[in-house]
Amino acid sequence: MQKNYFVYIMASARNGTLYIGVTSDLEGRVWDHRQGTYDGFTKKYSVTMLVWYDHYDDINAAIQREKTMKKWPRKWKLNTIEKENPDWCDLYEDLFR
Repeated sequence: MQKNYFVYIMASARNGTLYIGVTSDLEGRVWDHRQGTYDGFTKKYSVTMLVWYDHYDDINAAIQREKTMKKWPRKWKLNTIEKENPDWCDLYEDLFR
């Protein structure tokens, strides 16, 4: 059985605070961020919008991508979001509702 892994970017608003994460359960993890289930960065800064994600078949590749993206300059992260999601729509609504 093949697992799915996702690297994702959450935002507080357009050009707002960003969070990059990796998960095997995109819907559940984004739901946790949206609900403020756990104390931490995303809850503290109201980072609740899923604005970008990418799919991986290999967990090691996903983890490496997450680590690499976290080191990128902010401008690169914004460009990555705007290339796929120029209006900064909350992708959660389209994917899971």
